[in-house]
Amino acid sequence: MNTATTKKRIAIIGGGPSGLFMYKRLTESKVLDFEVDIFERKDYLGAGMPYSAEGANVEHITNVSDNEIPIIFNSIEDWVKIAPKAVLKKFNINEEKFNEYKVLPRLFFGEYLSAQFNLLKDAAAKKGIETNVHLNCVVEDIIDSPGDNQVAVSIKGHDNAYFDQVIICIGHNWPKKYEGRIPNYFDSPYPPKKVSLKLNHAVGIMGSSLTAIDALRTLARQNGKFEDNEDGSYSYQLTSEGFKIVMHSRSGLLPAIRFHLEDSHLGKEETLSKAEIHESIAENGGFLPLDFVFEKNFKEMFIEKDPAFYEQIKAMNLEEFVEVMMNFREKMEPFDLFKQEYEEAEKSIEKRKSIYWKEALAVLSFAMNYPAKYLSAEDMERLQKVLMPLISIVIAFVPQSSCRELLALHEAGVLSIIAVGDDAKIEPLKTGGADYHYKVDDQEITVHFATFIDCVGQPHLSFDDFPFKSLITNRTVSPARLKFQSAEHGQEEMKHSDLVTRKGNTYFLTVPGITINDHFQVVDEVGQANNRIYIMAVPYIGGYNPDYSGIDFCEAASEAVLKSILS
Repeated sequence: MNTATTKKRIAIIGGGPSGLFMYKRLTESKVLDFEVDIFERKDYLGAGMPYSAEGANVEHITNVSDNEIPIIFNSIEDWVKIAPKAVLKKFNINEEKFNEYKVLPRLFFGEYLSAQFNLLKDAAAKKGIETNVHLNCVVEDIIDSPGDNQVAVSIKGHDNAYFDQVIICIGHNWPKKYEGRIPNYFDSPYPPKKVSLKLNHAVGIMGSSLTAIDALRTLARQNGKFEDNEDGSYSYQLTSEGFKIVMHSRSGLLPAIRFHLEDSHLGKEETLSKAEIHESIAENGGFLPLDFVFEKNFKEMFIEKDPAFYEQIKAMNLEEFVEVMMNFREKMEPFDLFKQEYEEAEKSIEKRKSIYWKEALAVLSFAMNYPAKYLSAEDMERLQKVLMPLISIVIAFVPQSSCRELLALHEAGVLSIIAVGDDAKIEPLKTGGADYHYKVDDQEITVHFATFIDCVGQPHLSFDDFPFKSLITNRTVSPARLKFQSAEHGQEEMKHSDLVTRKGNTYFLTVPGITINDHFQVVDEVGQANNRIYIMAVPYIGGYNPDYSGIDFCEAASEAVLKSILS
């Protein structure tokens, strides 16, 4: 690695989608006085976990289409015209009949992302930007050296490399708690080949998100087959006697279904401006009120776009709105509601007409990422307990083919869903699988599953889970915390929660991950932002970035990082 150059040296840790967007921003900027080193633990760039064999089999599909994805080097529609014929053939993609509105196999999307990295590298080379790619490379630690104004990257089996700036883009991580120690217990369904199991008993699934649907699609194919019938229906034929899948979800709800988005990039231009946010903070004692964000970034959007819906909700506060929406969903049998929403979504796609309140909720979720760090602890608790459960259901956007499979499995008597409360408890057993404890009408229920899969999705990881330990030891990073607006409320919460701490007369709520600022710079305990180290690794900044928007997040965060680097 060349450290004897006068150019600025920038390291990107992780070559998945976050790293790809960061590289795009850098190489497309007007500044050329830098070189980039990309460190990736796998032997390829671009695909990351979700779009590689680590996160997908052939049966897994994206929940977004080409028209919803920000252009990287070129669109998928343009790329298929130059893509290797073998790749198109492998995934049965016809470049002449390509439909930018249809979802795609996840592994094919991974091929596209990898190709985008190569196209960007070629374009960067023509501009004179040097790119050094280090594959099969494990970064063990990152050490900040403020005195030298440098950052050391510690690489397994190699000497440290030194950079002016480091951007952490390491992506998904599912820590193993029980898997490997408890037979037939899985902390996640990834990589999916580990749950490609032929079974003669019921499988317990915790969660009903897209992660759970990934597990369902894999398990179903190992234990039966789906069939298109002459009458246009879709059915499932079981081949493993005794095989069943039992999902468990909060309130017994299935996620909402993909529909036509009027704004395929979810209203990023319509969200509150930073000036409006900071004006509100100044008017409210240093806090951004969640109710203000809810009014401005959600309710007011309907005044023009759906006046009838606005009339229904204009007097509702956040809690009232969520209660009405959840009650509507909870009063129907989950699969009846799922079927009804599937038909509604089909019409939305056919007519190219949005289901606007769901689209607006997705906009609100995305828009919460920037201002979340300015909420009071009280409002963050409301966001986590009240709003995020509704958002997590409504904006999952399950693709139509996944819906057909779920309905076919249910009609075949193979798939069921059980409502569990927040007090439900999983007990992994040394003998294998787990017991699931929950209540139904105040009655204690315990069900044993010989095979159990945790499918709640990417967890928000804690400060202690942060992998680059020197940054913790040297206090370069700090735990993410939010201040309580009311000392009395903080004092009361402290009695019940070890996440609440006190400093003088001020109380703080610890939220997942590390502290960052608006530019995704890491921040130390005294509030000093670090202009050498940036982080776009979503699992480790979940406290200040509560929404996981995938590609949309990568695009927005990389823009914020670039602005800071250039300034």
